[in-house]
Amino acid sequence: MAEKVIKKKYALVTGGSRGIGSAVCKQLAQDSEYHILINYNSNENAAKATLQEVEQAGGQGTIIKFNVTDSESVKSSLDAWAEVNKNAVIEVIINNAGITKDGMFMWMQPDDWHNVINTSLNGFFNVTNHLIQKLLVNRYGRIVNMVSVSGLKGNPGQVNYSAAKGAVIAATKALSAEVAKRNITVNAVAPGFIKSDMTADLDEKELKKMIPANRFGEAEEVAQLVSFLVSKKASYITGEVININGGIYS
Repeated sequence: MAEKVIKKKYALVTGGSRGIGSAVCKQLAQDSEYHILINYNSNENAAKATLQEVEQAGGQGTIIKFNVTDSESVKSSLDAWAEVNKNAVIEVIINNAGITKDGMFMWMQPDDWHNVINTSLNGFFNVTNHLIQKLLVNRYGRIVNMVSVSGLKGNPGQVNYSAAKGAVIAATKALSAEVAKRNITVNAVAPGFIKSDMTADLDEKELKKMIPANRFGEAEEVAQLVSFLVSKKASYITGEVININGGIYS
């Protein structure tokens, strides 16, 4: 009788080298037995620093380079990785990669529109579509899409970002209904103002007056929510958009 091959389980975090993505990698290393796949596009040093922190947290990690906006880059990188790691299975996908190109809509340049849409929305498609069949065959999976309060309430100066994140929210709800019977959950996490590279230029002192909690959130707080959604404890939660914004919007 052939010996059953034990698959090594992985969690892929896109845009995992910095900010919320990096915090998620570290939290999953602490809370789970997943080997963390840390995706980055350009900042290899930041990815290596995150890998070091994953290992310091007692976890295992690997950095993997691809641009989520480029479907061929996604496919070739993940296929090359899978070829080397034949006993591996990606059970968790955290679609975290995203960019902002803020500006009033009347002056928005086409590139600023397309680049933001391509990263958040098409990035979600390119990565998840390439991996979803294996999750379905495996009959288990966790997909968490990082969205934003901007995708729920709309934010002036962020028509492109609001459009991208709003679309991912709708996709989250639709995909969750398609795959739930195979024990795959699909949820979205919608942060408000979180301390990160993306919010570094904002006037925190002024903006926190709008926030009932009277502060910006920490990336680690978002990461703890993601870690819960990835766990077996959250197996009956799917198709949800969970706000983490200090009460600014719900």
